[in-house]
Parts: sequence; C-alpha cells; structure tokens
Amino acid sequence: MKPEDCIFYQLAKTNQVGNKVWKKAMSGFNVTAVQGMILNFLCVQDNVTSKELGDKTMLDSATLTGILDRLEKVELITRNQHPNDRRAIVICLTKQGKELVKETFLEAIRANEIFLKCLNGDEQKQFRSMLQKIRDYSEQALAEI
Repeated sequence: MKPEDCIFYQLAKTNQVGNKVWKKAMSGFNVTAVQGMILNFLCVQDNVTSKELGDKTMLDSATLTGILDRLEKVELITRNQHPNDRRAIVICLTKQGKELVKETFLEAIRANEIFLKCLNGDEQKQFRSMLQKIRDYSEQALAEI
C-alpha cells in the first residue's frame, strides 16, 4: 500500500481541508472554529448543562471550560446554577449570543454545502452515515489493536 492510500492519511488530509473551510466560515464572526461549533450546538439546544454540551460536542471538560470561559468573556453565553442540581452549571446564550448564532448557523449550512459539493445528495447521506458508523465503532477498534 502506498502511504497516500492509507485511510489515516486520507482522513487526516480531509480533516485539514475541512478545518480550513470551517475556520474560514467562522472567521467573519470573530469566533474560533471550535467556538463556532459550540455556538451552533447551543443554537439547536440552549440552556444545557456543561456536561450535556461536552457529551454532544465530544470535548473533554477541561477543553470545554476554556472555550466557555472565552465565550462568557465576550458576553455570548452565561453560566447559571442549575435550578435542580447545585453541582451542575447551565450554559445559556445571551441576547448577543442568540443574534450571533442565527448568522453562524446559516454560515455552517453554507460551509457544509461548499465542502460536500462534489457529492450528490445520496452520497452526502451515505458519507455522513459511514462517518457516524466509524465513530460508533471506534472504541471497539481500539480494543483490537
């Protein structure tokens, strides 16, 4: 097998290009690519615990905390005490954050369309399905190595 045929090389290179597309898409909003991802998750479901947000975004607690610190500093989110669990923190978009996510969410749709333009609708669904399947079974694969 040629090194460039290795799936890990192909995934890494595709990831690099995807990150460039996403970073460029978010650059006009004065947020980083990861902050944009977090905001878009909050656009879909606001008022979530930091644990729920970490689970959805697949970010560890330390990484997520740093991102949330920066989003709170620029007044896009607030962190509030959970009404029923004093150990939990609820992440909420501010008015400014809600206005911004309307734009970042639309830009995310546009960036997805641009990135996947070479695939037709059925191929896009199949591609997403295959990526999800790989993620779902990644732990099992790790155990076999």
